[in-house]
Amino acid sequence: MKKTSILLIALLLTLAGCSDGKQSADSLITIDVSKSYPKKELILQDFMDVEYIPLETNDEFLTQGAVQDVGKEYLLVKNRNNDGDIFIFDRKTGKGVRKINRQGQGVEEYTRINGMILDESNSEIFVISMGNKILVYDLYGQFKRCLNLDREVLSVFDYDKSNLIGYDMSDYHNKGKDRSKSYHVIISKQDGSITREIFIPFKTINTPIVTNGDGFVANYSYQIRLSHGKCTLIETSADTLYNYAPDGTLSPFIVRTPSAQAMTPEVFLYMGIYTDRYDFMEAVKNVFNFEKGNGFFADVLMYDKEEKAIYQVTVCNGDYAEKRPVAMTAKPINRDVENVASLNASQLVEIYKKGQLKDGKLKEIASRLDEEDNPVIMLVKQKK
Repeated sequence: MKKTSILLIALLLTLAGCSDGKQSADSLITIDVSKSYPKKELILQDFMDVEYIPLETNDEFLTQGAVQDVGKEYLLVKNRNNDGDIFIFDRKTGKGVRKINRQGQGVEEYTRINGMILDESNSEIFVISMGNKILVYDLYGQFKRCLNLDREVLSVFDYDKSNLIGYDMSDYHNKGKDRSKSYHVIISKQDGSITREIFIPFKTINTPIVTNGDGFVANYSYQIRLSHGKCTLIETSADTLYNYAPDGTLSPFIVRTPSAQAMTPEVFLYMGIYTDRYDFMEAVKNVFNFEKGNGFFADVLMYDKEEKAIYQVTVCNGDYAEKRPVAMTAKPINRDVENVASLNASQLVEIYKKGQLKDGKLKEIASRLDEEDNPVIMLVKQKK
């Protein structure tokens, strides 16, 4: 069975051959991460919808605006300084609805917020905390249950009414060893048990970690992408990115070449937003300069399905007069919201006064802002 799978992928790779970045019409997409691709610039509003939400500011609702999840009714927001505050804002108006804080050492409390999921279908908030725990509260902050995971699952997203989907980081630092289990898992919302293990084909663990004599640095990127109605699973130890269907089917989507297992240093490929026309990706070079404190340099790539071509791309926000890039490979939010950004009020006021905003919703909001106001939240969504 394993040999058949390898032969099938090899056949797909052969059929997906490309020349000068051009690809055949109905092929598996192949990305040569060792190549330099022509550069292209796009305007975000030409192919995505953008929504701006100014968060209400008052003595109770003062936030740094780190958006954790977005529902149809609410925005779930926290601060970046680990103070334990959870803010719920109205999605349409930006008005503050409720502030919750259950940080502490008790059995019904979280020690820190490593992430949050808003499940409006069940009126619940999932707080990912230390010690492989997920604390579940209702929308008023009342404790409901604790999910004690037997996996080191850090990257977690809402999957369906009964389950979460996550990536197990427990073998992230076992580079060069053979795999021992699945790493993408479906998790029960009721008790935290693994309801399904998803096995992506590979043998040897290969993760974005750079070591020296004194320690290591790791690049913790997201191994799951929910975008445009699809669920794409990324595994740096494999050379294929797969779409995952609700029935458990894995479908090869993108293949990177050369193999990461054969590159020194490796270049790892991650999935970004995809639309009817464009598939955005990020190629990250596995290098880090310990003296300068920088590394893991990335190129944002885009496959254009109409042109059947690959580009190194920059996407700019068309609501600004000057070029202002937008991240197309940042943390995914959910199946409805592709990306979120927190726009600092004082910076928006300064830009507005300099006349660097084009006519439109953002300019209108900026004209009413005070420098001390809460951030304005920018949501990026698929064109309707």
